[in-house]
Amino acid sequence: MWRNIASNALTLFVVMLIAAGGVVAWGKKQYSNQGPLEAAICLRVAGGSTFARVSRQLEDEGAISNGAIFRIGVEYSGKSSQLKAGSFLVPEGASMEQIVDIVTRGGASTCGTEVVYRIGILSHEVQVRELDPATQRFVTKAEFTPGDEAPADYTRVRDQGDTRYRIALAEGATSWQIVDALNGAEFLEGEVAELPAEGSLAPDSYEVRPGDNRADVIARMAAAQAERLAAAWEARAEGLPYANAEEALIMASIVEKETGLAEERRQVASVFVNRLNRGMRLQTDPTVIYGITKGQGALGRGLRQSELRSDTPWNTYVIDGLPPTPIANPGLEAIEAALNPDGTPYLFFVADGTGGHAFAETLDEHNRNVAKWREIEAERANQ
Repeated sequence: MWRNIASNALTLFVVMLIAAGGVVAWGKKQYSNQGPLEAAICLRVAGGSTFARVSRQLEDEGAISNGAIFRIGVEYSGKSSQLKAGSFLVPEGASMEQIVDIVTRGGASTCGTEVVYRIGILSHEVQVRELDPATQRFVTKAEFTPGDEAPADYTRVRDQGDTRYRIALAEGATSWQIVDALNGAEFLEGEVAELPAEGSLAPDSYEVRPGDNRADVIARMAAAQAERLAAAWEARAEGLPYANAEEALIMASIVEKETGLAEERRQVASVFVNRLNRGMRLQTDPTVIYGITKGQGALGRGLRQSELRSDTPWNTYVIDGLPPTPIANPGLEAIEAALNPDGTPYLFFVADGTGGHAFAETLDEHNRNVAKWREIEAERANQ
């Protein structure tokens, strides 16, 4: 009898082990297999949240099939203490295992709201944008000019701890314009004690945090520009008329101000390189303008003949060679164009009415191009 009882108990134990193993195997499969989420979502994990709370959010969103399995999987993986606050993009069909990795990996939020402080050449703007998980594209919710009354959307996201902030710096802005704009960024702190050298700041997009020091942001921009210039200088073409990398930076700033078309930059650079090699003056209007404004805002009108003849260090109608400093902060493409220009015979260029330029090798050809441009200007004035 006791043998039968023992045998039956052993059999039952084995069956229970097998059943338990099946449950564990099923749970692991549920944890690692594709999840039920039909479209990507933005999961916001507030500061101080727990995985229990996150599992409820995910169940409400239809991202997981079983909150208990999700929590057990978190414990089993040893990540129960690694939950990060932020807004995270959870892709369609993400498994529980993938979701746990997303919310414990750390780093910047991958979706949600961002404030973009755009520093342009003529104006500055603040944008509030939110990522649409379905398209994975940002949608602008509000925009305003710094100094104006902030819209409600901006006030709302300022109180969210996971809102990201970026400084988007346009190519061709001057150092004065950049510092002036950063002083208007109310989410930054501190002062910029000294105006950075013209051309020394890299146009780019910079992730910042509320309370960051303005001088530290400037230092990041300067370090990025120094790195770009050094790399481009090392990869420069042979036979260029620059004594050093600083002269190349000056040329890059002129190229940046002369054309906004990426496909023209190396052609424009070739014109100025050809003129330098022939001992011709550069005769470029943006340098004259810089001599007038010193980079402190736009001129806002055409140049006068007296200004084209004025004796300033930046007037390339008067001086030989390059001006003494850059006239703006050039982007990477302009720097690379200055150091690897196209090989062309061109010595002249003028606007062609399409947003680009007509290039010429001879003065006669250039004069014909200028005449065409004057006709276009006259037609536009009469419209």
